[in-house]
This record gives sequence, structure tokens and C-alpha cells, in this order.
Amino acid sequence: MTVNGDCVLSVENLHTYFYTQKGIVRAVNGISFSVDRGRTLCLVGESGCGKSVAALSIMRLVASPPGRIVSGRISFEGTDLLGMEEKEMRSIRGRRISMIFQEPMTSLNPVFKIGRQIGEVFTVHEGMKAREARRRAIELLGMVGIPAPEKRVDDYPHQLSGGMRQRVMIAMALASANPGLLIADEPTTALDVTIQAQILELLRGLQKRVGMSILLITHNMGVVAEMADDVAVLYAGRKVESAPTKELLTNPRHPYTLGLLNSIPGNPKYRDAERLESIPGSVPNLAELGPGCPFENRCGRAQARCRESFPGELAISESHSVWCHFADVPAPAAE
Repeated sequence: MTVNGDCVLSVENLHTYFYTQKGIVRAVNGISFSVDRGRTLCLVGESGCGKSVAALSIMRLVASPPGRIVSGRISFEGTDLLGMEEKEMRSIRGRRISMIFQEPMTSLNPVFKIGRQIGEVFTVHEGMKAREARRRAIELLGMVGIPAPEKRVDDYPHQLSGGMRQRVMIAMALASANPGLLIADEPTTALDVTIQAQILELLRGLQKRVGMSILLITHNMGVVAEMADDVAVLYAGRKVESAPTKELLTNPRHPYTLGLLNSIPGNPKYRDAERLESIPGSVPNLAELGPGCPFENRCGRAQARCRESFPGELAISESHSVWCHFADVPAPAAE
């Protein structure tokens, strides 16, 4: 979804599969999206929809075996990442493309001080001496709002709160001199709402300060509404809808998108209700997908053709597309 023509990341028809004893798991099954310079694209959907695997595919960190990028193209600033040698990719990874992983406690090394872990980015990519790398680490800790950074730089991960560990991960992601793209995989998971708001505000401020693009991965539609310029909705490895955020929130056209919006806590439609609306059923087994729409078994509109073939793209507007056989029949908007 290119708005201003200055595309930083382009993912085209990406297929990433996992080859298991129970069959081929099509975790990412032909999705395409793009991120423009200085903008934020959110990949949204339930757990297991392919969001994190798409991010790992961009970074070329899919565990192999059992995973493999089967086909597609990933272009960053005009360069084909999938065609790069691993040595070349290492020069991009962590330098021009940074990633905040989902759980900081498992992403940070428990036996090394956080200053050393941040400084390693400078020593590896910039050839910086240890003393200078430590100074830069302290600067970054201060930039991401950690108090007394000159003291905290010598802490181990277990000595920090969840919010602080997440800030350390952001500092590590920004250790590059000029990050073009930040991939943030569920950066507010397991944090209380106050800390969530602080982390999101931090990301917004840093984006304005350094001009980076953000690919934000989340299942939280509230985060989408607050952070995203554009949204791509994923379900069972497929993209089912994409649009600028405001248009998606006011005019959802795929039944799954509508279900996500109707399940938001605090939705005025359910303010006085005892229970929120939920999407019936569960995500299908990705090793047993048929040729049709993967949402068919949970969709109140499904008909025979939904089981027989995956729908083609229907353009609702120049920047709003949906993959649904019946999307031309407007769904009732989420209130």
C-alpha cells in the first residue's frame, strides 16, 4: 500500500512454510504489503495468523529446518533481501532493519549486562571501542526514558521491570546510526495499560525524531487505532483486507475485520452488555487448509464458493482492498 511513492519495504506474494511430520504448515500463504518512508503499517490478526512469521521472513530468521521461505520477493530500499548472501544480510539486519522481539525476557541474554548487549551493536557493526560503545549505550538508555542510565547500564535483565526491559529492546533496535525500518512484534504484550501507553508514545516520538518507518505487529485493535497509518489484516496466513487506518475502522468490509472491531473492549456498542461479541470457532489447522477462504468455517456469510476457492482482490477504493467473495455487499459498520 504505497501512498507517497517512497516505498521502504515491499513484500510481494510471500510464501513461508514449515515442513512437519503432520504436514506442510502454510504459515504465510501469498501475502503482499509495503511500508512507506516515515509511516507505520500494522499487521493485525489473531495468534497463528502469520504476523510474526512474516516479520521473521523479512529478517531471514525463520528457523530452518523446519521452516523455509518457499517463494516471493522482499525488497528493502530497492534491494532484494532474499537474493542476498548471509554475510550481506547481516550488514542489513540490526543496522538498517531493526527488530523488537515479542518477549524481552527471552530476547535479552540473562548473563550479560544490558549495556554490553546494547553496545554490541556498535562494536559489531561500527567497529567501535568498548568504552565508546558503553557511552553510546548510556545515551540510548536515556533516550528511551530509563532513569539514571549511567547506573542502569550495568544492570542485568532480571533487575529491570517488564517496561524497562522493553525499553532496552527499543534502545538496542535504535543502536544503528540510521535505522530505515523498525519491526516491532507485539511491543506492548504483558505490559499494564499505563506502560503500554508510554511505550507507544516512545515509538511515535522516536519515529518523528529519526524518520524511520515502522512495521508494527499486534492483535490489539486499540493499538492499531492509536499507532497505524495503514493496516493489513491477516488470517490463517492470508491477507484478507488492507486500508488506511481511518477507512478500515469506519468501513470494514471483511467479516473477520468486523469481528475484530466488534470484540474491542470499550466499544460503545457493548458498553452496557455483560459480554463482548466474539468470533465463533477457532483458527483452522494450517496443515489442513483447503483451496477456499480459511475464514469460511467461522463466517456467517459463507456459501459453497467460499469453500471452493480463495477470493480475488476487490478494490473498495484506490487504497482499500478486501479478499471476500461477498465484500461488495457492505457489512454493517462497527459502531
